[in-house]
Order: sequence, then C-alpha cells, then structure tokens
Amino acid sequence: MLAKTKENYKWYALSCTTLGALLSVLNSNTLLIALPVIARALHASLETIIWTLMIYMLAVTVMVPAIGRVADIIGRKKLYVSGFALFTVASLLCGLVQSGWQLVAARFIQSVGGSLMLANSTAIVTDAFPKGQLGRALGINSMVIGAGAVIGPILGGLLTSWHWRWIFFFNVPLGIIGTLWAAIQLREIIELPEGQRFDWLGTSLFTIGFTFILLALTFGDMVGWHTPWIVASLVGGSLLMLLFIYIENHVDQPMLDLSLFRQRLLAAAYASNLLNGIARGAVTFLLIFFFQGIWGIDPLWAGILLTPFALAMMFVAPVSGILSDRYGSRELSSLGLAVSAIGLYGLTRLQINTPMTVVILWMVIMGLGSGFFFSPNTNAIMGAVAAERRGIAAGTRTMMNNAGMVISIALGLAMTASSMTPEAMQGLFAGTQVGSQGIAVQEFMNGLHRAFWLSFIISIVAAVVALMRGPHEVYYQETGSGSNKA
Repeated sequence: MLAKTKENYKWYALSCTTLGALLSVLNSNTLLIALPVIARALHASLETIIWTLMIYMLAVTVMVPAIGRVADIIGRKKLYVSGFALFTVASLLCGLVQSGWQLVAARFIQSVGGSLMLANSTAIVTDAFPKGQLGRALGINSMVIGAGAVIGPILGGLLTSWHWRWIFFFNVPLGIIGTLWAAIQLREIIELPEGQRFDWLGTSLFTIGFTFILLALTFGDMVGWHTPWIVASLVGGSLLMLLFIYIENHVDQPMLDLSLFRQRLLAAAYASNLLNGIARGAVTFLLIFFFQGIWGIDPLWAGILLTPFALAMMFVAPVSGILSDRYGSRELSSLGLAVSAIGLYGLTRLQINTPMTVVILWMVIMGLGSGFFFSPNTNAIMGAVAAERRGIAAGTRTMMNNAGMVISIALGLAMTASSMTPEAMQGLFAGTQVGSQGIAVQEFMNGLHRAFWLSFIISIVAAVVALMRGPHEVYYQETGSGSNKA
C-alpha cells in the first residue's frame, strides 16, 4: 500500500533508509570477516586485500559531499533508488570475480552505489520527520545498523564456511527488494529552491585533491613516506584543497558550503565525528588480526566475538536518540565518547592470554559509548540546517566519519606492522601462521597496544571537542523555501 499521508510517509521513508543501512552494514561486516579467506582463495597479496577494503571507504569519503549537493539541487529519491540498484548489481559482480584486482574494481563500482545511498539516507529521514521526533527516528536507524553489525560477522562466518562468494551473492535479493521498495514508497516532499547550479570546478578540485591526500595517508607507511608518489600526492593534494577552499569562499553556490563549519554547533559535531572515526575505525580490523591470526579462531567464531560491540550499540542507540530530542546532544555525545575511551583503554591491556570474557567486556563498553554518541550527534547536525542544505550536511557528516576511519586503519596498520616483516604480516592476516608459529607475536602485540593507546587518547580529545558545541542546541526554523510539501 502506498503511503498517502505525511504521518504514514515518515515511517515508509524510514523503512527504506533502514533497509539500505542494513544492506550496507551487512556487506561491510561480512566482507571484513571473510578477508583472510578471500586472500587465500584468490592468492591475493596483503596490499591487494587492503585495497579491497579501502577502495570502498576512499571512494565514499570523496563522493558523498558532491552527491549530497546534487541531491539538494535535483532531489533525493532518484539518487537513492539508483544507488540501491547499482549497489545490488556491483554485489553480483563482486561474487563473480576471478582475481584480487577484479574484486577491487567491482568494489569501486559498489562504492558508487553506496555513496548514492549514504549521501541521501539521513536527509530523507530528516525531511520526513518533525524536529521533535528526529532523534527517535535516527535512533531506530542506528539500532538497525547495530543489528546489522551483530548479524554481519556471524553471517559472514557462516557464508564463508560455505563459500566466500556468497557474502556478495547474499546482497542481491535484499538489494532487489530494497530498490523496488524505495522506488515505490519514496517521494520528494521538500520544495527545493529553483535556479540552483552545480559547482563543477570546486567538485573537481575537491575530488582530485582529497583523493590524493587519502591515498598518501593510506599507503604512506606501506611504501615509505619518502616515496616520490607519496610526497607528490601529499603536496599536490594539499595545494588543490587550498585552492578548493578559496574557490568555495568566492562562488555563489559552492559544492561544500563552508559556512557549515563557522557555526559552533556544527563545527564541534563534525570535528567530534571525524575524531571518533579516527579513534575506533581500525579497532574491528585489528581485532580480526588478533582473533584469527594470534588466537587462531575460525571466521565464524571470530564473527561471533565481534558482536558484543554491536549488540550494546543496538540497545542504546534508540534510547540516546529519544533523549537527544528532549535534552539536546552536547552531554550525550560527550558522554558516549568518554565511555568509548574507557573501552579503548581496556584494549590497551590486551594480552595473548587475556580471558575472552574480559575482551567482550571492553567491547561492550565501547558499544555503549558509540550508541550514546551517534544518534545525538547526527540529530544535532541535521536539525541545525535548512531543508535545502540537508544533502550536503549529511554528506559532510559521512565524509568526516569515513575520512576518520580511513586515517584510523592507515595508522593502525602502520603501528602494528612497523616492527614486522611484510611476510610475517601477510601470514598473520591470511591465517597461515598463527600463535607463536612463524610470526613475531610480541612485536605485533606491542604495535597493537600502541594503536589502541592512540585511539584512547583521540577518543578523550573527541569527548572534549563534543562539549565545545555550547550548552544550547540550535535548530533551524523552516520559513519559505525548503518547506515541506506534505
């Protein structure tokens, strides 16, 4: 049955975006748990496998702001539905590849579809829900993401035990359902201003410059920071980004509205989002190394061990969303980051013989903290901008989070691999060398501790930054353009 009223429509819209979020999270978590098996099956090097993981994150980070701006000009539905369809087709391609680099290429196509969904999902929900209910809606969305993060690793382990290709084939029927459901139920309910133009120059400068910087940060430690292409990428990317900032400050309709960062609440919310991504982005990836490489656990049980984090987040996220509607985001966001820091501190004490129950405890604490952070922080961002700026506001939020995760994984790998040979790291990741057989276990553990200490410190800094948004929430009041049609 089609949604006929605004009251009904908001729930239909939420069902479309939560289904997309569920598919995206399932894809990420099933893949993560299967990476060691894929490395062995495709005879892929560690570098290729890292590309398989990072190409998606890099592409999404770069593309979502521009897509968010396009959505503010032409509407969100057609982009979201197209993204769902493209993601589904790309998942099929991922399952059919015959080499590591073919998988990297298919993952890039998948990232385009994912970017189209991610850049629009939060804005679609914000368009549909009134301010006083937005936190609740975002909390439900986060709960579904948490559920996907619980199911994903276990599902990944089960599917991998059958055949790793099924972690991609599994996405196809879910993607078809999601595409058709979104095409039927979503509609444009916001009147966007007419006569808007797309900033092609700014978008080109941002895309090229930011890509260069992220590539350098990702692979600098692996190939050496003095490698000519790394130096050229950092210098060239930085110059292009400076030119981008200049252009955006002088055009009438910029791709990235830099005035977003001049509002105290938004600046603090975006900054804490970036820092949170840096603090916890690599944690799951590094724990996969530990569980499968050091403890020698198979993919299914490694997936089960990753679920406490997501379970805790799943239960807390709806509550924190409702609380943020009533009390604001400042204290809740800061509290969440501080609680996450406690869990990260616990992981700095991780040893080879640490009881499994202790590891689970620290992961639960981290999950509780994340649940208290995400919904209130997103509620604050989306509630502070006009309807015609929600696409770019949501895209910028996703960009900040993904940029943080890219940096986090790069730093985490650099710290853990700094005292190990590439062969030892490859053997550890692929699971061909476990325990004390053939790898420098203590060197790996020392690097792991350094990575978790850095994450702990950054999470504390993020908690302080979250408090800097000020004691009072600022909500945009709709007047004239950008108002709801329904």
